[in-house]
Amino acid sequence: MIPESRPQIAASPARKFAQRLAMFYGTVFGSSGFYLPFFPVWLKAIGIDPAWIGIILAVPSTTRFTTLPFITAFAERHHALRQTMIVCAFLTMIGFGVVGTLREPLAILLMFALTAIVWTPLTALTDGYALKGVVRFGFNYGPLRLWGSAAFVVGALVCGLVVNWLDGTQLIWVIVGAMVMSAFVSLGLQPLGGTTGDGKVLSKASALLRDPGFLAIAVATALIQGSHAGYYTFASITWQTAGYDGLTIAGLWTLGVLAEIVLFALSPRITWAPATLVILGGLGAFLRWTLTAQTLPLPVLVVVQLLHGATYGLTQLGTMGLLLHHVPQHVMARAQGYVTACTGLVMSSMAVLSGAIYARYGEGVYYVMAALGLAGAGVIWLGRKPVSEKLHEVS
Repeated sequence: MIPESRPQIAASPARKFAQRLAMFYGTVFGSSGFYLPFFPVWLKAIGIDPAWIGIILAVPSTTRFTTLPFITAFAERHHALRQTMIVCAFLTMIGFGVVGTLREPLAILLMFALTAIVWTPLTALTDGYALKGVVRFGFNYGPLRLWGSAAFVVGALVCGLVVNWLDGTQLIWVIVGAMVMSAFVSLGLQPLGGTTGDGKVLSKASALLRDPGFLAIAVATALIQGSHAGYYTFASITWQTAGYDGLTIAGLWTLGVLAEIVLFALSPRITWAPATLVILGGLGAFLRWTLTAQTLPLPVLVVVQLLHGATYGLTQLGTMGLLLHHVPQHVMARAQGYVTACTGLVMSSMAVLSGAIYARYGEGVYYVMAALGLAGAGVIWLGRKPVSEKLHEVS
């Protein structure tokens, strides 16, 4: 799926690039491992009303499909991908630091919105930067990306320990500390030279949005990854209602991410075409969410959770492989930004819709998620011909 190591390129620069990028992936996703469980708790601890908490927590999803594509496009247009990553990392650190000093909900909302504008593009920028390195140095994406997933697990586990002895009003500084680490690690990222391409010519980068192959990649990815919305929103509530304790629920979440890590580690041995991986991810989502809609005994639920390696992991690997093949390297970050924006739009929309469905049908919400996964697989299947074309010369 991804080219093997190229002997003509010295091992030392490639190794240095991979090590620095793996460290940055770790800090970016590790800080998310702190943010997801800590930030809502901190908001509650400082006395923010639950209605305001919901509004504040919706901000990152909004920026993913509004401001994020413009930042990734700016970075690539000015050949400043690495520099933009560094600036975003430092502004994120400063932004969360300022948020930590505020106590009024409106002030927190406004400052957090400004912070989210530079924070949410970091993952898309990092994936775009990684794919450029994959092409230049010839290594595999999966083993690099797994460090992000592993760091997320570690961050979440550390969070579970820290929250027991640290006052809730101080939790924000744990998040800020993680952001500080991410910012300073970004300084070690290696510069990348230009890339060339061959294939079908496009006149400008915005033409990606009119290209059937790229649109198939973006829509399929958004549908399959967006099918996780019901899971992310209601899994813990459903499991708690079923009588599982906090440790069991945490273990079920961790199992899913561990399956993803194992898949990323084994990805160099996967020989299936990227489109096949996305199709399998969509079919895996259809199976997973159909099963999740049932009342399952714990041993079966454990097995179902391992399907996260397919629903998220295979889809992510397949998407990256398709982008590598289809999209010119000098607009890779822009393409990644468009895909992330499309996914964010579907994810946020489905999160809102799933609330209404869950209120009326309970776990029946997962049937809607299953339909999304199946639709995503169908999009790639129907669009496999335009996806197979390679584009170049996008300015």
